[in-house]
Order: sequence, then C-alpha cells, then structure tokens
Amino acid sequence: MTFTLVDWIKYTLWGIFGFMIIDFVIAFSKSFWEGSFKQTSFLPYLKDILFYVYPLYFLISIVALDPTEWTLITLYFIGGLSLIVKYVIDIIDRFRPKSEEETD
Repeated sequence: MTFTLVDWIKYTLWGIFGFMIIDFVIAFSKSFWEGSFKQTSFLPYLKDILFYVYPLYFLISIVALDPTEWTLITLYFIGGLSLIVKYVIDIIDRFRPKSEEETD
C-alpha cells in the first residue's frame, strides 16, 4: 500500500464501489429472505454510477486544465467522501425497521 496521489484516487474509487457492492448485497439478501425481488434492481446502481461516479472520473480527467492543480483534486476527494457517506447511510437505513406508514 503506497500513499501517492494516484493511489489515493484509486483507493477512493475502490471505497465507493466497495460500499456500493455491500449495499447491493445487503438489499439483495434482505429481499431474498423476504421472498420478493421488487426492491432489488441493478438500475439504481447503474444510475448512481452514471450520476455520481462518472462525474468524479470526469473531474479527475480534466485536472490538466486546472491552473491551481489542486482544486479539482480536492473536489474529487470531497465528492468521493460524500458518496461513501451516502452509501454508509443507505446501509444503516437498510437495517432500521420499517414504520407502519411505510408498509401500507
């Protein structure tokens, strides 16, 4: 494990995709044990890749155009961290019991 900037960019993407996979596996296993696969679909994860991960990749690809050489990298890490926090919150919400209003 090295600590260069390129490696941290790679670790951020690994973290994002790792939490995305964990969220999918938890959703899939819960729907499997409940007997319905209506809650689990690949489409929301593909949408998240298109709306969240691809813009991060775009940010990191135009770093050469940034005159300060650190603004876009900082935005990349802020976006990556916020996406990891989003998936952690989604994973925590999957373990919360549903209220009576949500089941109707």
